[in-house]
Amino acid sequence: MHDDGGRFTHFNVRGEAHMVDVSAKAATVRSARAEGRITMAAATLAAIRGGAHRKGDALGVAQVAAIQAAKRTEMLIPLCHQIPLAAVDVTWAFPDDTTLQCTVTARTIAQTGVEMEALTAVSVGLLTVYDMCKSADRGMTIDAIRLLHKEGGSSGAWDRETA
Repeated sequence: MHDDGGRFTHFNVRGEAHMVDVSAKAATVRSARAEGRITMAAATLAAIRGGAHRKGDALGVAQVAAIQAAKRTEMLIPLCHQIPLAAVDVTWAFPDDTTLQCTVTARTIAQTGVEMEALTAVSVGLLTVYDMCKSADRGMTIDAIRLLHKEGGSSGAWDRETA
């Protein structure tokens, strides 16, 4: 159940979109962790891992793109609040020979959470990998972008594994 009785918070009582008023909320430490993955041909992933991709360091560029995206979330998602980010941590993993996984943890001290910043960072990081590698492998698939964990604020902690 939502704090507001179950209705979507980005709509007012007349059903119109609006930015949620967080002015009465206390600024607290908040964090969110999200992940997503991109699958591709094994040769494409091997080139990325080995730094042999012809466009250069795809993961380095995607790392910076993910951080930049987190910092610009309020410009991309219309009703997001502009929040000061304290940290954005981007990590890459290779679960198998065709999958690249991106995990982002975002932190702030603010009146609202950073779930959208973490999810946006994952999305743009993976899109950047696609952009840098599409000439070699147009069949790449981005999927499983999801929130894993959030904490802070009046709703407390939420964890995908225990939800």
